[in-house]
Formats: sequence, C-alpha cells, structure tokens
Amino acid sequence: MSLKIRTAIVAVLAAASLMLAGCATTQSPLENHNDVEGKLVVAPVMPDYKVEVTLAKLNEILSAVELTNEQRARFHYDRGVIYDSVGLRLLARIDFMQALKLQPDLADAYNFLGIYYTQEGDYDSAYEAFDGVLELSPNYDYAYLNRGIALYYGDRNDLAVKDMQAFYAGDNKDGYRALWLYLIQSKDNVTEAKRQLQEHRQGLEADAWSTVIVDHYLGLKSRDDVFAAAKSGLTHPKEYAERLCEAYFYLAKMAIETKQYQDAANYLRLALATNIYDFVEHRYARIELAKVKGLLEEAK
Repeated sequence: MSLKIRTAIVAVLAAASLMLAGCATTQSPLENHNDVEGKLVVAPVMPDYKVEVTLAKLNEILSAVELTNEQRARFHYDRGVIYDSVGLRLLARIDFMQALKLQPDLADAYNFLGIYYTQEGDYDSAYEAFDGVLELSPNYDYAYLNRGIALYYGDRNDLAVKDMQAFYAGDNKDGYRALWLYLIQSKDNVTEAKRQLQEHRQGLEADAWSTVIVDHYLGLKSRDDVFAAAKSGLTHPKEYAERLCEAYFYLAKMAIETKQYQDAANYLRLALATNIYDFVEHRYARIELAKVKGLLEEAK
C-alpha cells in the first residue's frame, strides 16, 4: 500500500473517531427553543457537514483502495456507526453485516445488530447476538446493558435484572446504570427497586447530570430542577439536545409508572424529536411510545 493511500486511511480513521466522540452541529441546539406546556423543547440536531465529508472519504476508500479483509471490515464498521448516528439504520445494518462477513469475530458489530433486533421486537435474535458479543469479549460491559434491555422488553425480567446488576457492578458511580437497574427492578417490585436506588444514590457523584435524574426519581428534585440542570455546565453544542433526550425519556418512564400515559406519550415524542439517534434513550423511545399508545387505547 502506498504512503499516500496509507496516510489517507489514517486521516479518515482519525476523522471518524472525532465524529463518533461527538461533533459540533451546524445549528446549535441552544437556539430556537421555547416552552410548550411546561416542557422545554429543543431544535432537532442536524448532522454536521463533517459527517458527510467523512462518509464520502470512506465510500471512496471502500470502492477504490485495495484493502485486507480486516481493514475492509473495519471501514464498513466505521461507516455503519456513522450511518447509525444520523438515523440511517438500514444502511448501518448492511455495513455491519458486511463487516461480519469479512471479520466474523467483530464483537462491536454483533452488539449493534442485537440493538436493531431489539428495536424490531425480534428478541430471540437479539439474545443470540448479545450472547455472541459476550462469547467473543466477556468483558464487553455494554452487552449486559443491551441484553438486559432486550430481556426486559421480551418479558424475561428475572434474567434482565441479572444483566443489569452485572452492568451496574461495572461502575457503581454511574447514575445511568443505577437508573436502568431501577427501571428493570421496578417492573416486579417498585418499593424494593426504589429502596435500592436510594442506596445506590450514596455512591453517585453529587454534581453529575445523571445524578439529577436519579434525584428526581427519589423525589429530591422537581421536573423544573431537571430541565434547569440540563442547561448547566454544557461543554459542546450537541450536549443540551443529548441531555433533553435523556430527560424526556426518563420523565416518560416515571409518567408510565404513575399511569400518566398522555404525559408519557408527549415526553417520548419529544425524546424522538431531538434526533439523538445513537442514545439508548432515543433507541427505545419508539418501543415505549407504542406501548403507551396501547395503554391509552385501553383507557378509552
């Protein structure tokens, strides 16, 4: 491989890495927001032009450069991750499948396919995909989260709890892990789940954004406190939209718990409207919305 081609590949990989780590948006989500029925609304995040440039370079390399199977698999995977981040799930899936044909032991690709199977309600295929991830990489932390969520939506809550406990044990200072463990446990026993959440709260960082949501679940902070905290300490333009995506989802889950189904539906629609496609809260907001719509129909 020539030095020019090798340099181009390194440059594209570096650019892709920056994209996946988080990029500036063409329109700041701090702009053009207002208050609707007491809920903050954020302008949907639009893809950065740099994403399009990176995709164009990846397309060129995949079509014009001679690569080893491992290199080609990695480029398909990287392009799939970018497609996923902008909501092009079908194109992402095709790339992940192609990557696995070239490199069958690519655990990351199986993880994405498992997520897609969960979103489609094909839980058996999701379990198989996540089992494959953990066989290939036993310490793949987020496979426990994703398999636990699949088990949760697949009504196998006893196994879901075990996976979420394993995920929480991986970092007990992470408020998101404490929240997901609560959500899974509360399906069986809300009182005990809340008792454990109170216990887990003691180990969380007091000033972390995720801790604010935990405190709301524990009745220590109001909804207004959550939205105020979402605007505090932002480090990049996309972060406000990301926080609102999370806030809307977890507020919706609380509204479902208290049987405020219309509020839950509104929050879930707002979560989807943020366009933060690669966040777990956005991925499963559509499943939750379908369930809430069913509950609203039953209530008529």
